[in-house]
Amino acid sequence: MKSPALLVCLSLLLAGCASPRPAAEGKAVSSPASATASAGRWRASQTGIASWYGGRWHGRKTASGERYNQNSMTAAHKKLPFNTRVRVTNLGTGKSCIVRINNRGPHVRGRIIDLSVAAARKIGSYSGGLSRVKLEVER
Repeated sequence: MKSPALLVCLSLLLAGCASPRPAAEGKAVSSPASATASAGRWRASQTGIASWYGGRWHGRKTASGERYNQNSMTAAHKKLPFNTRVRVTNLGTGKSCIVRINNRGPHVRGRIIDLSVAAARKIGSYSGGLSRVKLEVER
């Protein structure tokens, strides 16, 4: 029998093979009706702890080669392909946003995604620093 972790990894690998469709960066999904209407566009992938990064990293090159802008809707993930669009939902606030993966990380054990400052503010996790989130990869 396959473990759930293996199935999640396989899902992420398959998601990396798909061509991402353009999405509006930073579009907040605040109501359950909006989330349900677009549910077919997203594939659940991970639940875990998110952090954010900014400050001294602002303006430095990311792993994808572009300059990090803490005011854009981007994020760092350990394995998802660059330019993958991910809906991040803060499970504490219910707020969501769409980010584009452009960097590698987080480099702290137990975290699944590092959000830009703008994304962390959008979902209400900036002041606390860490949030329990659900990640959904765009189909």
